[in-house]
Amino acid sequence: MPATDLLEELFEPVEGVSLRRMFGGIGVFKAGLMFALVADDVLYFKADHTTSPQFEAEGFGPWVYEGRGKSVAMPYWQAPERLFDEPDEFATWARAAFAVAERTKKPKDKAKPAKKKPAAAAAE
Repeated sequence: MPATDLLEELFEPVEGVSLRRMFGGIGVFKAGLMFALVADDVLYFKADHTTSPQFEAEGFGPWVYEGRGKSVAMPYWQAPERLFDEPDEFATWARAAFAVAERTKKPKDKAKPAKKKPAAAAAE
C-alpha cells in the first residue's frame, strides 16, 4: 500500500484532501466526497464514462471485489503507477477524479413530512 506519507505528498497540490482508514484500506476525501481509495496496496481514482477511457488506454481497469458470491465492479479505476513520479500529471488525474465525485454525488435526502390521514380514515 502506498504509505500514508506518500499519499499526503501526492495529494498535497489538490488542496483540502483528507485520508481515512476504512475497510482495511484508505479512502481519499475532499469536501466530504470520496474520490480515490487504496485497496489491496493499489491506488484507484473515481471514474465515469468520461474518464474511464483514459484508464483503459493505460491498460487499467476498475476495482473489483467479491461480494455474495459474485464479482462487483466499482467506479474506481487503478491509477497508473507512472503518476507517482509525475506530480503535475498526478494532480491532474486526482482533480479529474474529484470532478467525477462531484458530478456523480447523490443528492441528500430531505426528510419528507409524514402524510396526514384524512379525517374520516383517522376516525375509523
